[in-house]
Amino acid sequence: MLLQKEVVAHLAKKLAAGLTPGFVEISNLASAAETLNQVVIDELSVEDDLNDEVREILSQYSDYMRREQVSFADMFRKVKNQLIAERKIVRASGRDSGDGMKLSRDKITDISHKLLTAMRKGRDFRLKRPDNDIRLAIVKTITEFLLAEDKIDKAARAKISSQKREILEGSEEHELLVRRYYAEEMKKLGVDLPRP
Repeated sequence: MLLQKEVVAHLAKKLAAGLTPGFVEISNLASAAETLNQVVIDELSVEDDLNDEVREILSQYSDYMRREQVSFADMFRKVKNQLIAERKIVRASGRDSGDGMKLSRDKITDISHKLLTAMRKGRDFRLKRPDNDIRLAIVKTITEFLLAEDKIDKAARAKISSQKREILEGSEEHELLVRRYYAEEMKKLGVDLPRP
């Protein structure tokens, strides 16, 4: 998943707190945050589940791909793109579409619609403003959070590159340090990630 579950949980709490009292009246903040958290987790899991399905499909054709010298990555991309088009799935990754953040603008918009639907159905929510005002507030909160998260990710990577000895990007040590420094920076935002 593009965002760790702890990060999504923090975002959901931030959304619930940010929407009250001006946009939405919430009777149970913890329950409301859990509802929002589940919607975001479900939406981010769609592409992960699709990736697993594509891997399963391609595993059935591994002999053929090896015999015809077809790249697994190329076939993976083709099959995934075909399934995305057929199922009308909104791509989650912003970096694939040229956005700077981890989530694409389209995915953020899609999630905002799904969150609004969940709020309309949920017993913990009473909408006080027009739907689009609430949805735009959701988009703004998610975007601001992702921009802050992106700065943290870049700061963690900058810490590694500023060290005296060179640590090769992509190496196990590099990835471990990225996770450690990222967790330290996220802790400053109040997100407690498991230590690598």
